[in-house]
Amino acid sequence: TGNLSAQMCENIVQLHAQSEKLQFLIDSLVKLSRLENGILQLAPQEEALKPMLTLAVKETESKARAKGLELILHDTDEKAYFDSKWTLEAICNILDNAVKYTNEGSISLSVTAYEMFVRIDIKEEELSKIFSRFYRSEDTKNMEGVGIGLYLSRQIISGEGGYIKVSSVYGQGSTFSVFLPRSA
Repeated sequence: TGNLSAQMCENIVQLHAQSEKLQFLIDSLVKLSRLENGILQLAPQEEALKPMLTLAVKETESKARAKGLELILHDTDEKAYFDSKWTLEAICNILDNAVKYTNEGSISLSVTAYEMFVRIDIKEEELSKIFSRFYRSEDTKNMEGVGIGLYLSRQIISGEGGYIKVSSVYGQGSTFSVFLPRSA
């Protein structure tokens, strides 16, 4: 970089960032298209949730740490009926979103079992009293994605016979609840 001006170096950094965002968007659209057209088949089976949730936390940890956020996975021995690869993708998308929109505090994952479903709660415990769930602030307008990750998550979970609910409490953050069937 000795021969490049500071402006040229900044332009290269910006071009690289934009190309990464574009690649992220293309990858998400390809996955979504394949899922919607039945090219990608979900293969749900009964599995323990803890290994998949542990991996999701590991994949998101560095982003959370970079923002000073704590990721908390509450212990569980529950099982559900899901495709571990694609459900991992869905949970990671939701966790990425939680990290993106939580400025301080923690994000916790917990599991509750019901007769027919298992609920995975991904709760953003926002310590600051600013409620900005649906507001794209200056801090987030340059982040990758246009909400397609959450849409992809919904398609994956519904393809497994489950569903996603979102609830927000002013000043206390939001909770994404993923419901997975307990049996086929």
